[in-house]
Amino acid sequence: MTPDGDANPIETDYTVGQDNIQPQIGPFGMDIHNPVFLVSGLTIVAFVIFATAMPEQASTMFGWLRPAVTSTFDVVFLFAGDVFVVLALLLMISPLGKVRIGGTEATPDYSYTGWFAMLFAAGMGIGLMFFGVSEPISHYSASLAEGAGSPESWAPLAGAAGVEMEARRLAMAATIFHWGLHPWAIYAIVGLSLAIFAYNKGLPLSVRSMFYPIFGERVWGWVGHVIDTLAVFATLFGLATSLGIGAQQANAGLNFLFGIPENDISMIVLILCITGVALVSVVAGLDAGVKRLSEINMVLAALLLVFVIAVGPTMLIATGFFANLVAYAEYLPALANPFGRSDTNFSQGWTSFYWAWWISWSPFVGMFIARVSRGRSVREFIFCVLLIPSMVSVLWMTAFGGSAITMVNEGFTDIAEADMPLQLFTMLSDLPLASITSFIAIVLVIVFFVTSSDSGSLVIDTITAGGKVDAPVPQRVFWATFEGLVAIVLLLGGGLTALQAASVSTGLPFAIVLLLGCFALIKGLMSEPR
Repeated sequence: MTPDGDANPIETDYTVGQDNIQPQIGPFGMDIHNPVFLVSGLTIVAFVIFATAMPEQASTMFGWLRPAVTSTFDVVFLFAGDVFVVLALLLMISPLGKVRIGGTEATPDYSYTGWFAMLFAAGMGIGLMFFGVSEPISHYSASLAEGAGSPESWAPLAGAAGVEMEARRLAMAATIFHWGLHPWAIYAIVGLSLAIFAYNKGLPLSVRSMFYPIFGERVWGWVGHVIDTLAVFATLFGLATSLGIGAQQANAGLNFLFGIPENDISMIVLILCITGVALVSVVAGLDAGVKRLSEINMVLAALLLVFVIAVGPTMLIATGFFANLVAYAEYLPALANPFGRSDTNFSQGWTSFYWAWWISWSPFVGMFIARVSRGRSVREFIFCVLLIPSMVSVLWMTAFGGSAITMVNEGFTDIAEADMPLQLFTMLSDLPLASITSFIAIVLVIVFFVTSSDSGSLVIDTITAGGKVDAPVPQRVFWATFEGLVAIVLLLGGGLTALQAASVSTGLPFAIVLLLGCFALIKGLMSEPR
């Protein structure tokens, strides 16, 4: 990719797609980077066959895998998350923040509105819908409980047993910790690395390119094949986790509103239908598909947020936004500390899982952000990818989670007693216009589902096409179909536990890879004109 204006491209004999093969499968032409496509594709097919043919063994394996990874390597995950936050903030305020993605004369491809809509929809849309009510309620209940602070407790930082106000502050601080600076810093570092090495250094838009300063020309060999294959696994299983969570919540909402049965068959039908919609969006392309759906999502999410603020405890939400930021800042050092934690259920069961999930999503979200961020300065990029979404997450969690805690304290205990996928709809049912807002919430979950599947397919297709951004459409259709199939198989093979286990198992090796990438990013930026 040729920079606009001054830049410092890397001199290499490698050209995008030079190692690709172009097989013809029936009427469909392909353009694939064979080592990455073949290894990742066959491995995922084998995984699907195993989980389908031996569901009991798969369920047992998944049940063991998640706690084993998150408890054994929790220090690695927490330490990596802290490194990404510190590096992102330092880059934003340093002279390196003046570097422009795409060269000194590059101009943005998208308006702020379209750009931010795509950032947010790809970043964590489904997660905010699922956990916006359930996580603050969970932390609040655990912190307030009589046994808070015991080894069996799930309360963050030993909780605040019997102290209602402090339990609320701690619950909101812990929730914001999981949805604020840390996840967005992971996305920002990966997205910035990919953008700089693609648009400024002239390398293929592939994860291996960001490691050129470390491995040199070896990134075009087996070292790069391993990195890109890990990125495909991480992206696919991270997406499958999100799609499974979205399907569970959409199914719970449809059962709540229309009495549609809440079972495996309903979720399979739902995943198949939404994957079909995602296929239509994939064929439409980035501008006509993902961008348009992302903007629809932003409008619907804003309407739902404004409604909850208007009809809920409005003043409490307004003051709570700033109070929650203060609580977040106060508790952040302790929550982010990787060493000597006594609240192991929380740090391993919540934080370690989240960081693995965000890291497994990072190739997908990072590459998608890189694709739509040409023309932005590093400072502008980090400000808009790190700080603004974090503030929106704080507002969302304050409005939904804070309202839910207030309603529970006022006697609406049905919210806390409902299953996690149903807690959002239970809270909305205790507000006016419940049927309308619940329906909007279901639509939001489904459209977030579609945009995640769509943009994820574009990213995996780019990686397995050797960095080509204009690979044949049938390849994107293949990956979009497989995302849905993997989500279905994991749901049948162990439900949410299986989805989470798949996510953390791929997040671990990629966490090590990304820590190496931090050094490569600094080295790449230091050689760029500002």
